Amino acid sequence: MTAVAFHFNVSDRLNYVCRLLRKAVASGSRIVVTGSTADLVAVDVALWAVSPTDFVTHCLQDASATALAVSSVVLVEDCRPHVDCTVLLNLGPNVPTGFDVFERVIEVVSHDDDERRLARAKWRFYAQAGCPLTQYDLQKAKS
Repeated sequence: MTAVAFHFNVSDRLNYVCRLLRKAVASGSRIVVTGSTADLVAVDVALWAVSPTDFVTHCLQDASATALAVSSVVLVEDCRPHVDCTVLLNLGPNVPTGFDVFERVIEVVSHDDDERRLARAKWRFYAQAGCPLTQYDLQKAKS
């Protein structure tokens, strides 16, 4: 069963996603990130600037087969499993079709009211699908 973790009250979503990806890759995970073209391009650009000593190998979905095979993070518009990728980070507004082929799904939710509304709908969907759910409230973590 796919485990789903929601990270709520993220103040800087892009920065948080980059830190989360860096940490996941450092622990040996390979991740598929799904979302809009604009979100994926923003993540791609931001990952190049993370840190000269903490480079996160990544590529967009249209990269060569070689690049896809060696990248720890694959940025795709539609959810597709990739070689050895067990984690899906969803930046899109909906639950991606095919999410259940991954061991884990991560949803990152900012303070934006629309994002929070969509996150509640996704939470209900995952719960009805029987997925174990975890939430990390970054607002509470700061207190």
